[in-house]
Amino acid sequence: MKFLLVEDDAEIVEFISLAIDLGWPDPQIVYANQGEGIQQLVERERPDLILLDLGLPGISGFEVLKIIRQHTNIPIIIITVSDSEESIVKGLSLGADEYIVKPFGQLELLARIKAVLRNRNSQYSTPLAAGPLIYFPDSCRLKCGEKYIHLTRTESIIINELINNQGKLVSYEKLADTIWGSYYPNASDAIRVHIRRLRSKIESEPGCSGLITCNPGLGYILDAYGPK
Repeated sequence: MKFLLVEDDAEIVEFISLAIDLGWPDPQIVYANQGEGIQQLVERERPDLILLDLGLPGISGFEVLKIIRQHTNIPIIIITVSDSEESIVKGLSLGADEYIVKPFGQLELLARIKAVLRNRNSQYSTPLAAGPLIYFPDSCRLKCGEKYIHLTRTESIIINELINNQGKLVSYEKLADTIWGSYYPNASDAIRVHIRRLRSKIESEPGCSGLITCNPGLGYILDAYGPK
């Protein structure tokens, strides 16, 4: 298992490295203390997961996230001191799979990492269809009409769950349990951000609007044929 840790605080680097050593036998950890040249590093090292600090010198962590997401669907976990709703929404909207606020415990970090990786490895390879949508789990792609759309890992998990339960309500609790392994405070807010981003990708295509509807306070329904 290979991890890329993008963090400029030496104490945090040591703390996270020890946690990863506890969770995996002989893990490979690649380090970067700034965002410059990150895309070349990702292409060269091909990590299984990226841990990204937002408070980097020079280029911001948000910019680093955007650069990485333009080229790959590697799972990304944001690690940051910022717990503001604006920051969380922005990070998830730009394609992060998870958002962890410092300080955090090593066991919490391991649980979040393993949940993200478990979801990545549990995807089925058989394409799933719902009306104008065809989802390809092995490549995290969604075909809307005639266009192929690349999804983040979390968006892929959500669309997989919605298609498998098309026409039925999928609760916030069920989505949170599938994505993170449990329902935690503010999970509904995070899910709404992912759904908003997923809708923006889908509904820009002809014949693909209105497929995901919200039942306020309860969850979401995928109607393969859109609004009546």
